[in-house]
Amino acid sequence: MDRLEMDYTNAEMLRKKAEELLKDKQQKENFIKEETDMKKLLHELQVHQIELEMQNEELRQAYETAETALKKYTMLFDLSPMGYFTLDSDGTICELNFRGAEMLGERRFSLINSNFKLFISEDSKPVFNNFFRKIYSTNANESCEVLLGYDKKPLCPVYMEGVVTEEDQKCLLSVVNISKFK
Repeated sequence: MDRLEMDYTNAEMLRKKAEELLKDKQQKENFIKEETDMKKLLHELQVHQIELEMQNEELRQAYETAETALKKYTMLFDLSPMGYFTLDSDGTICELNFRGAEMLGERRFSLINSNFKLFISEDSKPVFNNFFRKIYSTNANESCEVLLGYDKKPLCPVYMEGVVTEEDQKCLLSVVNISKFK
């Protein structure tokens, strides 16, 4: 319908033409709005991607820091020249290092959940029991000298120090073979 053919006196025709023009205008506006929305969405996705990349880098650095700390812990704990033990309140071995297992004459993982008191010689049990009781009653650093041994088989004289952790009430025990000093 041309402009020349348009009858501006015909209300129905005028109405129809106005609705068509409005529809075209709305479609153009919707297209522009959709294009703007897509640009905003693309921008948000790009920003989110950069945020994720930054978080990933931070996690990677945290992982490297944790790996370094684990290596240091392994060197300090597992390969120490003295025996380290973590005992619960009844003397059960929760953790130990390689030197501790060597002192007890057993393999490391076979000693977990064994009672440490079984490896104290009969003559030394009163000294060790008093030491262990003091650690839990005073929550202070205590020390003693005992003879390790089991099944009437002496292992070695040791000097030990222990303290109880506040949070989980575990005894941290360090044990040094003193046979070369006696």
